[in-house]
Amino acid sequence: MRVLNLSTVLQEFCDHNHRKFQGIAENGGPDQRASKGRDDRWAGGKVTRMRETSSVAIVAPFMGEILSSLPLLAYAAPVADNKPRIDYDAIIVGGGPAGLAALSALARVRRNVLLVDSGEYRNAATRHQHDVLGYDGVTPAYYKWFARKQLSNYDTVTMTNGTISKILPQQNNTYFTVSGTYPDNKEITFTARKIVLATGLRDLLPDTPGVRENWGQGLYWCMWCDGHEHADQALGLLGPLTTVPGTVREVLSVNTDVIAFVNGTDTEANRAATEKSDPRWQDYLKLHNIQVENRTIAAIERLRDGSLPPGDPSLPTHAEHDLFRVRFTEGEPILRDSFLTSYKEEQHSSLGVDMGVKMLGNKLTADQSKGLMTNVPGVYAIGDCNSDNVTNVPHALFTGKRAGVYLHVQLERENEAAELAALDGKSSVSRRSFHEHARSLWDRMNGEKGDLLYAGSFDQELQNGERNY
Repeated sequence: MRVLNLSTVLQEFCDHNHRKFQGIAENGGPDQRASKGRDDRWAGGKVTRMRETSSVAIVAPFMGEILSSLPLLAYAAPVADNKPRIDYDAIIVGGGPAGLAALSALARVRRNVLLVDSGEYRNAATRHQHDVLGYDGVTPAYYKWFARKQLSNYDTVTMTNGTISKILPQQNNTYFTVSGTYPDNKEITFTARKIVLATGLRDLLPDTPGVRENWGQGLYWCMWCDGHEHADQALGLLGPLTTVPGTVREVLSVNTDVIAFVNGTDTEANRAATEKSDPRWQDYLKLHNIQVENRTIAAIERLRDGSLPPGDPSLPTHAEHDLFRVRFTEGEPILRDSFLTSYKEEQHSSLGVDMGVKMLGNKLTADQSKGLMTNVPGVYAIGDCNSDNVTNVPHALFTGKRAGVYLHVQLERENEAAELAALDGKSSVSRRSFHEHARSLWDRMNGEKGDLLYAGSFDQELQNGERNY
C-alpha cells in the first residue's frame, strides 16, 4: 500500500539523482551501458565535469507535466497496484508458413508481436515446395527466409529462434506468461495478451530401414506437394490396407503403375473395415490393375538420387527420377521409382494440451467462427496443428491470416470495453487513476535502467518494505 504525495515522489527522484551525479563527477563519467534493449547502447559521451546538479535542473524538462498532474495528485490516497506488465500484444509459437502469415497480418496493423521459431519443420527434408502461387518450385528454406526478410521491415514485430516450453494463463486469461529458451540455452519469460499456436505436426514414421533416411526425397506424403515431379513413374503406396482405396483415387490421374505395399495389414479385420467404408474397393483396384503386396518390408534401398542432375531452378517443376528397391523378409525384391505414404501423425508440441486445449482426434480444436480460437480463451491454433484437417502451405497461410485478423479485432474490442468503462467512471476519478498517473510521471522522468537519470523502480522501495509514500 502506498500513499501518493507529489512532493515526496519528486523529492525522492531528485535526491536519488543528485547523489548519482555527485558520484559521476567523482568517478569521471558513466560507462557505456545498455539502455533500451539488447542492441541499443548509451549514446552520450563521457561526462568530464559535473560538480553539482540541482533538483530544479533535474525536473525542469518535465515541469509542464508535473504542473498538469497537480489536480489529480492532490486527491491521491492509498492504493494497491497489481497491474501486470505486458510485453506483447501476442506471441506466436512456430515459424512455418502459418506462423509467418499470422505475424504478417498483425504487422500490417502495427501490433506488438513476438514470433518464436524452433527451426523444426515438417517439410524440412522436402526438395522443393509446390502449389504455392508465386513460389512454386522454391525450397522450403528459401520460402521461409524470404518471408522473414520481408517481415523484418515492420518495426512492431520481432522474430527469434528459440523453444517455448510452458505457457500459463493469468488473471482469467487476460494475459499469459510464456517461458522457454534461446538456442544458447538462455532462459526467457515474456507476457502477452494473446497466444497463437502454429506448432505443426510430426509424421510418425515406421522403423523400416530406408523410410526415415529417404523421407522427402522420393518418399512423400502429399500428392499435390510432390506428385507431379514423379508423374508416369512406377509408384508405390506405403500404408495400411484401409487407406489404399482413398489414396488410389488421388494418384490415378498422375500414376497408373501402382503397387500398394501394405506391410502385413491385409487381414480379414482390415478387409472388413475397408469394405464398410468402401464396399466395392476390391473391384475398384482390379479395374485399375492395382496390386496389393502384403509381404513384410525389410528395407527400402535407394538406387538412384532423383535430385541429380539438378533441374533448372527457374522452373516451377521438373521430373525427379529416383529409384528404390523394396526388400522383404522373404521372396524377391520389387523396384519402384517413388512412394506416396499414408502414415499417422501427432502434435509436434504439447503446449496446447498442457494449457487445456481440447483435442479432436489428434488435432487442436479450433473454432472457425471465432478466428480459429481454441476452447482456451485467448489461444488460437493455426496451420497443420488445428482441427480443420487440412495440411498444406496455402491452408497454413489462410489460417494464419484468419487468426491474425480476428485477434487484432478482439484486442480492440477489449480496449474499447476498458476505455468506455473508464469514461463511465470519469466523474469520480478512481484511486487507481492517481496511482497510475504518478507511475507514468515517474517513468517519464526516470527513463530506462542504465540511463543517466534512472532512480530505481517506482515500486522498488515498496517491494523491499523500506518506504511508503
